[in-house]
Amino acid sequence: MTIAKLLGRRAIVSVGADARVRDVVALLAEHRIGAVPVLEGTRVVGIFSERDMIQALVERGAAALDLPVAERMTSPAITVDPGASVLGALSLMTQRRIRHLPVIDAERLVGFVSIGDLVKYRIDGIEAEAEAMRAYIQQG
Repeated sequence: MTIAKLLGRRAIVSVGADARVRDVVALLAEHRIGAVPVLEGTRVVGIFSERDMIQALVERGAAALDLPVAERMTSPAITVDPGASVLGALSLMTQRRIRHLPVIDAERLVGFVSIGDLVKYRIDGIEAEAEAMRAYIQQG
């Protein structure tokens, strides 16, 4: 299965590079998500995550909330192509120790996946295979 088939029609929550950290933190909380892609125009220039927020607070204290997100984001963003396999994306995330991947097609953001999205897909597949085997065995 490819990343493109996994994406579906979900809306992508993103922010501009000039957004204030405090506003992005509120957006993360509102949507109950752990990260957002950071855009300049239509181009992904980074990712701002909970980890970035924690590091900013450690280094700058409450003053970090007033910084532009571009100063605290992880950049450059590691991205994935929509044609990449789910297993390939999981492997990339594991190797790079990251939890979110912008999905880029022709330099345009077309999706944003988390490790949770990919693991859920794998678990659903394994459960479906197990159910099919149980049904097959019960027929015999």
